[in-house]
Amino acid sequence: MQPKRKKNVNNVKKEILLKVIGDVINEKRTEIKKGILLLSYEYDLPSNSLERIEKGLRDPQLTTLWKIVNALGMDFVEFIETVNKKLPQGFKLTDD
Repeated sequence: MQPKRKKNVNNVKKEILLKVIGDVINEKRTEIKKGILLLSYEYDLPSNSLERIEKGLRDPQLTTLWKIVNALGMDFVEFIETVNKKLPQGFKLTDD
């Protein structure tokens, strides 16, 4: 049996970022009282993609993320600021 390989640090950071993005989307969607199916139908978003993004399992394209953020009644800068506040202090996706 082969030993488990350690996860690449950048992959762990990406997982953290995707989880926070998903959490912010889920919180806002819940706040506006919309289910995944309704939101995806109203804004022509695949419901399975939206669900996977909320769970942090899918890395959304910028255009998809922009569409979701607008569907939630947020502007993109507000969304990024919210995500940034929820990330660990000093979080960077890349190493210096």
